[in-house]
Amino acid sequence: MISSNDFRPGVSIELDGAVWRVVEFLHVKPGKGAAFVRTKLKNAQTGSVVERTFRAGESLPQANLEKSVMQHTYKEGEQYVFMDMETYEESTLTTAQIGDRVKYLKEGMEVNVVRWGEQILEVELPNSVVLEIIETDPGVKGDTATGGTKPAIVETGAQIMVPLFISIGERIKIDTRSDSYLGRE
Repeated sequence: MISSNDFRPGVSIELDGAVWRVVEFLHVKPGKGAAFVRTKLKNAQTGSVVERTFRAGESLPQANLEKSVMQHTYKEGEQYVFMDMETYEESTLTTAQIGDRVKYLKEGMEVNVVRWGEQILEVELPNSVVLEIIETDPGVKGDTATGGTKPAIVETGAQIMVPLFISIGERIKIDTRSDSYLGRE
């Protein structure tokens, strides 16, 4: 159980048979009446966002989430096969379960899989990945780091914007949270 007074961004609670994450919260103490906590909650399964108000000090069940390290071993059609690094058991996930992070998923990559009971809520990639450029316009002598950007496609099929001097075959570091170029590797 967790008190509504202990809400912080990222805290997970169980509400109406689903897992919700606190996105924002505001503790309000009006001049007249009891204090309350106004929150913005995001459903971990569907991604929908709702605003709810709780009495100050109200107890709610905290979601028991398990995080395990798994390695992406191979892709079979639209299914991605992962191996648990502790038990060596294999799990199959769909593109829908992984979400838009699938564009940076590479064979052999270790990820964190967040579960609620037997249900997989999300797949967390590392904050940055190193991938090879397979398609982009050629770099020209005189292109500089501050001169602008061009689109490039990396080995997983994702498209990102890179500086003009980057060419095919180079390995670059990408921030998976913001889809941005971080530098050469």
